[in-house]
Amino acid sequence: MKLLDLHINGFGKFHDCSIQFEDGLNLIYGKNEAGKSTLHTFIRSMLFGMERQRGRAARTDQFSRYKPWDSKGGYEGMLRLEADGHIYRIERNFQNTREFIIVDETLGREVEPTRSLMDKLLCGLSETAYVNTISIGQLKSATDGGMVAELKNYIANMNTSGNMALNITKASAFLKSQRKELERQMVPEAARSYTSLLGDIRNIEREIAAPEYENHVIEYQQKESQAKLELDQLQHEKEELLQKIARGHQVLESNKFTDEASIQAYEEHGRKIYADYSSAKALCEKKTRTAGASMALILGFLAGIGSIILTASVARNWKPLLALLTQWRLNRFLPSILLLVLAIACLAWGLWIFAKNGSYRKDMDYCRKLMQEIFSRQLGDESVSQEAMDAFLARMDEFKRLSRAVLSSEDSVAKLTGQMNMLKAQQSSFGEEIEKQQKLQWELEKKLEHLANCKTQAEGLKEVLAENDRIAQELAAIDMAQETMTELTTSIRDSFGLHLNKEASDLIHGITGGIYSSMSIDENLNVFMNTKTKLVPVEQVSSGTMDQVYLALRLAAAKLIQNGSEKMPMVFDDSFVLYDDNRLETALKWLTKIFDGQIIMFTCHQRESKILNANQIPYHYIQI
Repeated sequence: MKLLDLHINGFGKFHDCSIQFEDGLNLIYGKNEAGKSTLHTFIRSMLFGMERQRGRAARTDQFSRYKPWDSKGGYEGMLRLEADGHIYRIERNFQNTREFIIVDETLGREVEPTRSLMDKLLCGLSETAYVNTISIGQLKSATDGGMVAELKNYIANMNTSGNMALNITKASAFLKSQRKELERQMVPEAARSYTSLLGDIRNIEREIAAPEYENHVIEYQQKESQAKLELDQLQHEKEELLQKIARGHQVLESNKFTDEASIQAYEEHGRKIYADYSSAKALCEKKTRTAGASMALILGFLAGIGSIILTASVARNWKPLLALLTQWRLNRFLPSILLLVLAIACLAWGLWIFAKNGSYRKDMDYCRKLMQEIFSRQLGDESVSQEAMDAFLARMDEFKRLSRAVLSSEDSVAKLTGQMNMLKAQQSSFGEEIEKQQKLQWELEKKLEHLANCKTQAEGLKEVLAENDRIAQELAAIDMAQETMTELTTSIRDSFGLHLNKEASDLIHGITGGIYSSMSIDENLNVFMNTKTKLVPVEQVSSGTMDQVYLALRLAAAKLIQNGSEKMPMVFDDSFVLYDDNRLETALKWLTKIFDGQIIMFTCHQRESKILNANQIPYHYIQI
């Protein structure tokens, strides 16, 4: 497996950053605080994810430490790698750990990140194994305690079966669980248990034959469905009636009616106004009254003139007239007086008739305005006529019918509500019966299940004595296997380091330039350098040699643990700061010679590139 390139949208100090890798050695140079360790952590997080701590630990965990300084790009990135001839693109959003995508670019589709796929991409390494083998951090060539258990289990499996997929610990746990299961299957009191089961079977069969367990669920379900159907129909009718009532009330209220009485009162009011209008109009249009008034005025005028003429004929001048008046000699003027009275009466009568006609006209105009308002509101036309009045009365009849229809609909709604309440009560009772029946059937099913279990147990108990003999033989075999496993574990503990010692010793000779050729590793990964006289603990050698030894140990462990033909790239993060120039040159030559895979080396010095150039070792240079 090899890394192709990466892109960081946001991770620590990096934002919108891309880096491309090549085969062989990739030397990434950067000054202190340039972000080398951040890139190292990004690669690890893209491969294995990043676990977010909780509580106080979250303040200083890796998730918080590498939050993007610039939040524009988000806390995410992409890593492309090649494995088994396919190119994969891994995309992670560290803010939301569920956003983890793997795309097979060779096939052109997204693939599910299954355990088998991740094992293939990571060459079988867990994160613990990765951190303790091929990923070598700054001044951290030594492995931690988490690697001991993995190496123990791996080497134990290789010692016993030659297959690293097996697990002795799991095998031992499986045997123990099998023993417990077999012991649980033992039935010491088989005869008494069998008799008890037969009694239980008879009792259960008698109970389930009772009439109360007869199944009526379907019957009540059908009744409930029928009630629901009728209830839905009534509800539909009720909703239609309610809509009809609402529309009727809306029409009545828009015409300012509340009920039939208000319509009747409004109709009577219209009738009265129209009667007054018709009466006033008839009086105003009566020609005899106008002619009579005119004749009265003419007659009064002529009578007045006649009175004046008679008076003038009696008294030739005013003075005799005044004398006659003073002397009360009125008999001569009686005709003139009568004519004068007649003239005044005729004039008064004519003027009264004309005044009365004016009053009638005012009444007619007032009534016409009222009728125009009524006809305009009800008919949309202000014309006042008998046809309009007939239309108005017909309109009022329609409103009366509408009011009666609303009342009838309201009565129907009340009846429907009563019917629906009855149906709901029936439906509720059916539901209770169904629930009761279902409970009884559930109890029956439990009894039947218990009966079946009892019969099964009874059948099993018929052969329980023979089965007990068989179980006893298997228990003896398991005890023998456990004893053998214990002996094997002791043997493994004594020879734990054979495989790791062999691989690490082959590597230590090359990395130290032949200064040391052999080393020993105990079961706790404690390292000893072999000399002719004694075993020297690695803590007693120089720090540079100690770092070389642990580097060899890491490479040996990585070689043992990784499965398949492909190997993961080696990642070094300023791992050679304790090396002098000669030791560094030896290490670089040795590393590029024994490891033919991809190497990613972070450094803050230029001496690595100088040594590589001087020894004509090809490498890909990246500066950050």
